[in-house]
Amino acid sequence: MSSSDPAADGRLTGIRLDAAALKTLAHPLRNRLLAALRVGGPATATDLAAELGTNSGATSYHLRRLEAVGLVADTGDGEGKRRLWAAATESHQWEPSDFVGDDDAESALGWLQRDYARHLGERYERWLDVESGWPVEWRDAMGMDDSWVLATPEQAVALRRELDDVVARYRRVGQGNPNARRVAVYDVMYPVDLDRAPRGGAR
Repeated sequence: MSSSDPAADGRLTGIRLDAAALKTLAHPLRNRLLAALRVGGPATATDLAAELGTNSGATSYHLRRLEAVGLVADTGDGEGKRRLWAAATESHQWEPSDFVGDDDAESALGWLQRDYARHLGERYERWLDVESGWPVEWRDAMGMDDSWVLATPEQAVALRRELDDVVARYRRVGQGNPNARRVAVYDVMYPVDLDRAPRGGAR
């Protein structure tokens, strides 16, 4: 299965980050390279360098670093020395508990999550910059919501899984329709009462 084809049930192909992959990905250019390949599909180092405003030598080096930890792959379809790179999977996952006790990995995770938060804001602002030029039905369909739930950690995990199931069902509902466009769907969960951290395990 290629990195551009979701599984039959609509779920994305994924990789669970280990400490080595996390530390490799927690780098401004490498993070952008992986995102560019997932969004735009296979590309050469030269194409990616032009898109990201860097040089092809640095791009090639960082692509090889990502390849070493299983995040990108050489498709074998390049011409001559022009390797054609692709994202090895459509998504990556982790649990913070995977890295407890590894200070370097925890620092890398903190950087990566903050970088994702920054880029979520930037990407949504880009939409707001052009929104007025889109048809009104698209403007009505897009947007953001926020809500609160009162839940235990186990119940919050169940909520995330249900949301994943909904997104998976809608993954390809627009396939073949000329009016369909890719839509980014984010879910973010964090405690509201940050001054009331629980002391122990589940209650």
